[in-house]
Amino acid sequence: MVNYDVFIKDIAPRKFTIRGKTWVFFLAIIIVAGIIAYIDQLIQGQVVTNMRDYVLWGIYISNFVFFVATSFVGSVAVAILRLTKNPWRTPFVRIAEIITVASIVMAGITIIIDMARPDRLLNLFVHARLQSPITWDVIIIPTYMAISLLLLYFPLIPDFALLKKHFEKTKPKWSKWYGKLSLKWTGSKIQKEVHAKSIAIICIMIIPVGILLQTVDAWLFSTTYRVGWDSTNFAPYFISGAFVSGIGSLIAVIYVVRRAKKLEHYITDFHFDKLGKLLVLACLIYIYFNINEYAMPLFNSKKADSEHLQTLFTGAYSFPFWIVTIGGLVLPTILMLFKKGRKPLPIFIVSILVVIGAWWKRYIIVTPTLMHPFLPIQGVPESWRTYFPSLHEWVITSATLAMALLIITLLVRYLPIIPIQRTMDEQELNKTENKTAL
Repeated sequence: MVNYDVFIKDIAPRKFTIRGKTWVFFLAIIIVAGIIAYIDQLIQGQVVTNMRDYVLWGIYISNFVFFVATSFVGSVAVAILRLTKNPWRTPFVRIAEIITVASIVMAGITIIIDMARPDRLLNLFVHARLQSPITWDVIIIPTYMAISLLLLYFPLIPDFALLKKHFEKTKPKWSKWYGKLSLKWTGSKIQKEVHAKSIAIICIMIIPVGILLQTVDAWLFSTTYRVGWDSTNFAPYFISGAFVSGIGSLIAVIYVVRRAKKLEHYITDFHFDKLGKLLVLACLIYIYFNINEYAMPLFNSKKADSEHLQTLFTGAYSFPFWIVTIGGLVLPTILMLFKKGRKPLPIFIVSILVVIGAWWKRYIIVTPTLMHPFLPIQGVPESWRTYFPSLHEWVITSATLAMALLIITLLVRYLPIIPIQRTMDEQELNKTENKTAL
């Protein structure tokens, strides 16, 4: 067990290393390229994309659904762990909350990118119709974003007070800012009681909002009555998939942060093993709903359903479908069933496969269905009969992913990614010294 001085030094924010600066520069280049591509898209219009009358939703919507799903882990999952007072959650809850904030912010930006006329965004509020699931999405995303920010900020307040004292001599400006963010925290009994109740209330609020957001997104698809989306299975299908992509993203980020900041003493093999078991459970549930999603139409044997399934199983989208299903879901699940597969490095590789598979899964959910329009495709150019994202779409989408990673990187840089006060309380690190610090 380390003492207080060593602990605070390990956890306190530190400057970027050369590798960190290189990483930020790399992300910045991708983001700038995406901004240039988006400006060109605004000037020329959606003609620079490969979306057409038959394919109104493309890679942008796939990306949006992915971000919404990924945000689930730092909201609902963390809220449940906090409310149940799970003892092994401490080292990674803040990282999960950071991922949630980055994901939901980029989800909002992505949906604006998909709009051909973002200048008309205000109309969604001015002329909102409660009968439309899009209105529900417009309402719930900002609500979810606000609560996620609160869930990240409130547990940070005691840590900001500790960092204020820690940086008083070495970095006075940092100390000043941390002091402002701490809201004059002193660690009094009343403050602790109010603080604990506030976090509990936020957790209770975010669980139904997070679940509702995933459900509303599922309704946006299913209420179109299109083959491939017209399913009562879609809501649990989306929620279970959100757990998979969220936990997978969390494991990947935790591994990188652990290596970069040398936090092996705090984020241990035990935590990776626990998260691995949680991911296995999520994958098994998701596999079950995947079977439901494809088995029911198969047994119904409707012509339109059969054509859609043929497109996925043996047709134009069969290769990505089976790669995603086997390589991004089934195989990772099998590997994680073994203890060695839940060690840090193996589970990091597995989590990367899961996250990549989760992103492509959203692409497969969106695109193939649009290839079966209500009206026959006739008298149109051959390029309209298929959809594959244009260069503009790929560059812009890559920029949104890079921006999410940049947000995570900057928050990891300036925030104590492991809860300081809570860890001190759990490990009883120099209680006398702690009281003085507070």
